[in-house]
Amino acid sequence: MSTIQDTIHQMGRQARAAAYKLAQLTNAEKNTILKAMAAAIRESAPILLDANATDLAAGEAKGLSAAMLDRLRLDEARVEAMATGIDQVAALPDPVGLVMEAWERPNGMRIEQVRVPIGTIGIIYESRPNVTADAAVLCFKTGNATILRGGSEAIHSNLAIAAALGTAGAPEHAIQLIPFTDRESVAALAGMDQWLDLIIPRGGKGLIETVVSLARMPVIKHYDGICHLFVDKGADFNMAVSLTVDAKTQKCGVCNALETLLVHRDIAPAFLPQVAAALRAKNVELRGCEETHAVLTDIVPATEQDWRTEYLDLILSIKTVASLDEAVDHINTYGSHHTDTIVTADVATAERFLREVDSACVFHNVSNRFADGGEFGFGAEIGISTDKLHARGPMGLRELTSYQYRIRGNGQIKGAR
Repeated sequence: MSTIQDTIHQMGRQARAAAYKLAQLTNAEKNTILKAMAAAIRESAPILLDANATDLAAGEAKGLSAAMLDRLRLDEARVEAMATGIDQVAALPDPVGLVMEAWERPNGMRIEQVRVPIGTIGIIYESRPNVTADAAVLCFKTGNATILRGGSEAIHSNLAIAAALGTAGAPEHAIQLIPFTDRESVAALAGMDQWLDLIIPRGGKGLIETVVSLARMPVIKHYDGICHLFVDKGADFNMAVSLTVDAKTQKCGVCNALETLLVHRDIAPAFLPQVAAALRAKNVELRGCEETHAVLTDIVPATEQDWRTEYLDLILSIKTVASLDEAVDHINTYGSHHTDTIVTADVATAERFLREVDSACVFHNVSNRFADGGEFGFGAEIGISTDKLHARGPMGLRELTSYQYRIRGNGQIKGAR
């Protein structure tokens, strides 16, 4: 093995040992440590900001985009948001030990299905240094040991955050950050199934595809955030414009931002100029289908690829559709099963949309931007899963647990048949 592989495998052995210690902590003990982590983040704010300034300078020198630099940037408010997020996680109910179901068999055997930690979790992520804190504390609250591997662009920030968390009294090696940022470290982490029970990649499609191709343990992932908003013929125009502008422009470089706007044909001639004016005021480039182009003659013609593109930028594709059926079919064909919204006053139409769109989150008269663990009341989130097994949508504490059957009796034997 190389030095990198040796180091990461040692971290894996340490994580496994730490996981057994974590599983023995009470909820009160975990919460005391979490509150100490929040305090450590606040106390370390000057150190975190200095480390982040180093990363930002390097990012600017590399020519990172404005959106990428914004994802990387820490300021006093974002540091406080990290600490507040940890406090919120401490205040949340602990799912570990929760009895999901219980029943008794005819022979008197009593069976419980109980939530337990998954064990050891590897998390690979890019750009946003706050993920270091979010992922670590969610895993810690649920009794999971964590090995974190952040991107090279945030290495100094991540190391500083991990160091601050490490002063709070958690069991040794409960939270570990890989100090290497080369691709070999990703391969080493994804290959050590003897130590890791689960791996979660957060980042661009290329990173996720790489992890999926290498992983020898289960992976929870989402590839893209190709999110839609459908303005039905029964929509209130002012609401539809407000939701569209918010979903596209409140923060365009995130996975729950709007990428494709669908508009019912019956209202397109009246609605499209209104929404286009509001979007242009926010400097959004518009690309449209042929029918949309007939109304908005100066927009860029959309191509087939536009319907499959996560722009993560101030670009929006628009398609005029003849019906709810066409809107649902378009979303299920081109979407990424992440987050999709309908705007309408027609409750029956909305309920059909919610039932028929095959996405992790489906909204009625709500901005796509609320597809977020914090907004759902989960505190921080570990990510948003577009998988269908084990976890789907924003992942909070419950999604970081598995379950165990606990059977109690008084000497029952199966005996001869």
